[in-house]
Amino acid sequence: MSVSLDFNPVPMPDSSAEARVRAAMTENPRGVSFGRLAGIGAWLAGRQGEAPPRPVQSPKIVVFAGDHGIAARGVSAYTPEASVLQADEIDAGAAPVNTLARIADAPVELVRVSLAETGSLVREASGAIDVEDAMSDDEFVRAAELGRTIADTAIDSGCDLAVIGDIGVGNTTVAAAVIGTLTFTEPVVAVGRGSGINDETWRIKVTAVRDAMFRTREVNDDVAEVLRRISSPDFVAEVSFIAQCAARRTPVLIDGAFPAAAAYTAERLAPGVKEWLLAGQLSPEPCHTVCLKALDLTPVAALDMTTGQGAGGAAVLPLVTAAAELVADEMRSQNGAEQ
Repeated sequence: MSVSLDFNPVPMPDSSAEARVRAAMTENPRGVSFGRLAGIGAWLAGRQGEAPPRPVQSPKIVVFAGDHGIAARGVSAYTPEASVLQADEIDAGAAPVNTLARIADAPVELVRVSLAETGSLVREASGAIDVEDAMSDDEFVRAAELGRTIADTAIDSGCDLAVIGDIGVGNTTVAAAVIGTLTFTEPVVAVGRGSGINDETWRIKVTAVRDAMFRTREVNDDVAEVLRRISSPDFVAEVSFIAQCAARRTPVLIDGAFPAAAAYTAERLAPGVKEWLLAGQLSPEPCHTVCLKALDLTPVAALDMTTGQGAGGAAVLPLVTAAAELVADEMRSQNGAEQ
């Protein structure tokens, strides 16, 4: 059968609330002096439907973890076993994202979608996408439903800003293959250094991406089928999570090449998703830049982080939360001066 992904229509943000905040920030020199923080505050106001914006009260960092058969080709500076080790580190509260999350006062949820371990929620790792499908039809559906459920649970629990992250050796290989296919970008352009690989490993990675893209040549206009063949269950879960958050009017802060590729894919499947996305930081990975340009997103910061785990998003989360309160205080000050 042919797989598909269907989402509820994505609503538009409140453009009038956003416009009111932007106007207020340009009415006096102090508002102008806030620079891009003023724009972030206005962006949040539009997503909340309120001017001035409310404080971000319940942000949540959600990390989707999965292993990839393609990692066995040696496409990363890490061995395939590192994915499970990183996941265990997060569960122990000792990973980089945990440190940054504590600073941002945000909980971290780890979703073990398809790690190479017993008990993974969809399957143990995914197929080696250069020679086989990443997942079956049934696994694709389960991954999509998992992402939707995780989003619904977070939002129903009060989450008002989701930060999305990823774990998985070979993730940037998968992201490059998917984005190369969907945007008709050549592998040598889409593939970067990922975890810090050398020239020989980069050539192996390019070959793996080229072979994966070749396997989708007759279905490259069928986004869902492309994902089933050459993405991974954790990627599909991220796509579904992002689209569901947008459908439920909850903004998403994205980090890194893998989440950015998932965000671009979500926009392709559910037009309007990009209006609910904020780019946390810019990594050196070429396909990350391709995605952000296609989504017309400007990162909050250019940190050059390749940590994954949502660490880059967590790093800029305090800036985002500060922007809302800074802009709200300035608008209240302006209103007080007028009275």
